[in-house]
Amino acid sequence: MERIGFIGVGEISGAMVEGLSGGVATPPQISLSPRGAATGAALAAKYPNVRVRASNQEVVDHADLVVIAVRHADRHEALAGIEIAPEKTIVNVIPGVAAAELRDLLGTEADIVAAIPLPTVRERASVTVVYPEHPVAEAFFDRLGGAQPVADQTAYNVASALSSTVSTYLAYLGALADWAARNGVPQEAADRYVRSLFQGVNNSLGDESKPLQAIASEHETPGGSNERVRTTWLDAANVARLDAALDGLLAHLEKPQ
Repeated sequence: MERIGFIGVGEISGAMVEGLSGGVATPPQISLSPRGAATGAALAAKYPNVRVRASNQEVVDHADLVVIAVRHADRHEALAGIEIAPEKTIVNVIPGVAAAELRDLLGTEADIVAAIPLPTVRERASVTVVYPEHPVAEAFFDRLGGAQPVADQTAYNVASALSSTVSTYLAYLGALADWAARNGVPQEAADRYVRSLFQGVNNSLGDESKPLQAIASEHETPGGSNERVRTTWLDAANVARLDAALDGLLAHLEKPQ
């Protein structure tokens, strides 16, 4: 699987292209659709293995694996008239578009695998959830940090809900820095310290032998200040609010689109 095509060239497609191409001894041949012209041109100028094609059909014709990454609202217009042979593999990264709908839009018998790549595939630093299991799609994401197949559509939707918490985590860090600034620390210094603090702490996540709650416990002592903040702020009521937010999102993802 050395020929990869991208229909739709936004942030996530760009991250995948960079992860597949940057610092790689033998990068695959990559074809980009004319959608997202500025991003595509920049990627093609940066990597010799990347080429912008004249049409979406030309992308498909020069690819064995086709990544569909157009915006949800643009899917009908962007995919109209494309023919994809049954021996190719389609990776669908459009949120909220089921395989059955995509198959109807494309009129194809090709295998369709849903995936949730994150921007950190650029550094080959994140695992990508895929459904269903598929050796070609899993090999593709193994090149980008790893693939994690899940057993069913509900598990995939749970993973999708989890991926929707990233900006909340980053906003939490921003709130910490803003609190420090309100209490006399210059904003630049506060931002720098919070970044450094959590970049260091996040290294502990690399030990997959420990459950996440065990890692959290290792960062506090009974009666200490870490425990005080956690039990005061992340109390049962706030955990319930978080559960409710995720339950609501999961219910939305489970509904037919």
